[in-house]
Parts: sequence; structure tokens; C-alpha cells
Amino acid sequence: MDRADETYFREQIEPLLGGSGVEFIGEINEQQKTAFLGQALALLFPVDWPEPFGLSMIEAMACGTPVLAFRCGSVPEIVEDGLTGMIVESMDEAIMAAPKVIALDRHRVRRRFEERFSAARMAKDYVNVYRALLRRAREQGEPGEALEPLPLHPVGSINHKVEAAN
Repeated sequence: MDRADETYFREQIEPLLGGSGVEFIGEINEQQKTAFLGQALALLFPVDWPEPFGLSMIEAMACGTPVLAFRCGSVPEIVEDGLTGMIVESMDEAIMAAPKVIALDRHRVRRRFEERFSAARMAKDYVNVYRALLRRAREQGEPGEALEPLPLHPVGSINHKVEAAN
């Protein structure tokens, strides 16, 4: 834990850890995180500030774990209400929604993660952006030599040689 957070933790969080139904896990590494999130019934994401992305939501969905999140920041862009989780406005709504979130199909949650947030999806989107930029440069007749895009290969099978131009 960062020193800046130690005082906050000691004064604000630690007093809440003695209650029943609360188990303090502490910091976990990446390998432990996958097992931890994968075994969770759901991820509760009670964000109350305009979170710009919310990586923990994506990490949970990568494990097939649905997300129960408050409508704030990037939550509506990440959570597909009723498919990968549920979006709520208050703690009372979260309590009412919890059984529905837990009942969501974990295989569908994982499948939507693959379709929307996987490295393969990201790479494909980047290639599409680069191709569109090349196409626009050619159409606008921008100065400079137009480059041909490299042919796409399935992920994990790129075994081509790149030859230096003379």
C-alpha cells in the first residue's frame, strides 16, 4: 500500500473490517486476482466519481464474473445491463439487483468480454483505423509515398519476414 493511502486505510477502512460478513483479503498479485475474480459471484463496483474506464470491471468480465455497478463515469459504456451485469442508481437498487446479477450466464459474460475487450479485438480495431487512415491519405492525395498495409494473419501465426527497402 502506498504511504499516502496508509492513513486513509487506517482511519477510514480498517474500522469497518471487524464487522460480520467482512473478510479483508489485502493486496493480491495478477495470478491471485484471476482466481479471486473467477470464483466471485459478482463484482460490486460502487463507483461514485466519473471513473474514466474501470479496468476492474473488464478484469471481472474476463473471468466470466458479472458486474453490479453504479451508474457513473464509464460504467454504462462497459457494462451491458442484463447481459454482463447490472447498472444501478443506489445501494438499495444494488441490494435488489444482486440475485439477478448472480444468476447471469457467466459464459455469456466471458463471450462478450472476448467480443468487446480482448487483445485480438483491440488489434483488429487498430488495423481497421490504420487502413482507414491510409485510404483517406490516398483519397486526399496527401504528399508522400502511400504504403500498402501488411496482409492480416490470424493471431499467433505471424511468421513473415520484413525486408528492408533499398
